[in-house]
Amino acid sequence: MQDYSSILRTVYFFRGLSDGDISALAARCAEDRFSAGDIVFREGATGDRFYIVTGGEVEVWKDYDRETRDLLAVHGQGHLFGEMALVDDLPRSATVRARSDTSVLFLSREDFTEVVRTEASVALSILKSLSAMVRSSNDSFVASLARRNEQLHAAYTELQATQEELLRAERLSNVGKFSSMILHDIRNPISAVKGYAELILVKGDDPGRVEQYCHSILREADRLHDLAGELLDYSRGEIRLDVRLVDVETFLQRFKLSVEERFRSRGLEVVVDNGCTEPALFDDKRMVRVLMNLAENARKAMKKGGRLSVVAERVGVDTLQLTVRDTGAGMAPEVLERMFEPFYSVTPGGTGLGLLIVKNVVEAHDGTLEVESVPGRGTTFTITIPSR
Repeated sequence: MQDYSSILRTVYFFRGLSDGDISALAARCAEDRFSAGDIVFREGATGDRFYIVTGGEVEVWKDYDRETRDLLAVHGQGHLFGEMALVDDLPRSATVRARSDTSVLFLSREDFTEVVRTEASVALSILKSLSAMVRSSNDSFVASLARRNEQLHAAYTELQATQEELLRAERLSNVGKFSSMILHDIRNPISAVKGYAELILVKGDDPGRVEQYCHSILREADRLHDLAGELLDYSRGEIRLDVRLVDVETFLQRFKLSVEERFRSRGLEVVVDNGCTEPALFDDKRMVRVLMNLAENARKAMKKGGRLSVVAERVGVDTLQLTVRDTGAGMAPEVLERMFEPFYSVTPGGTGLGLLIVKNVVEAHDGTLEVESVPGRGTTFTITIPSR
């Protein structure tokens, strides 16, 4: 029988054993061979042997039969594997495959158990080796964790810097969009104020006309004031309401007066119908702006004549419903999906904030906003808000 003592002396499990102990172990060992690609044992199998590589190499795989398998280690000559399943009496924790033609010594579970039971020095040597393995594994884990923490910290620092740069770029982009939006939205009321002021100079001897133009100037100044408030609301991300008891008829007529002239100049009709005889509680300035934003969109959508109708009615005991309907071009499904996105507009020169402001004001009133639109037939907005 071949003496395997010289091989066993190189294995860390058996360092420190006497020649007699080594010889006793060697007498229980046997040889085996595996061709390249052979499976020595599979993950989950019962541990019946442990092995010592005497020639060639073996691979240790986790989840070998899955697409996500991982190669854990490669063991060469003098390395021991498969011992843990014998020590803890649990199934194999990995799959071992011969990387090349490989020769091994092996010790069966029965012989291993008998040696540990009868040879105290062998049991103590194995215990020390296992303790050293655990310590080494723990040190390796801690070192790996420290490296990963350093990598994560470096990645987090880089991510923070990138995020700050993106936010800075976005802020600069928004400044540009705000500038364009402000210039676009204030141009019309400023032009109107200038025009009315010039008319006053021309018609200064007609008190009635002067009074009319002054009221128009005040109305346009209010529009500028409201626009500035909307920009502040958007920049702050909130709507601050000034809720009061409002006569709905007066509210609707104020809206009609604000938009009727612009509609009439393009051959468009504005109709308001008030079915709400009792006062309602809401921010009338904000809600006028809501109707004006919807009216402006409707005006742009009705290029060849049409009608804008605004109907107010009470729904139930304490709910006010405003229905804004136009006979314009309507909106395609892809536009409906993005209509409330900030700065999204299908109209050349549009700011993309009009409908977003409508939505924000309605929601600030704890209300709801529904939209129906059919290409070629028009769009209907239904606003429902508590009236008390």
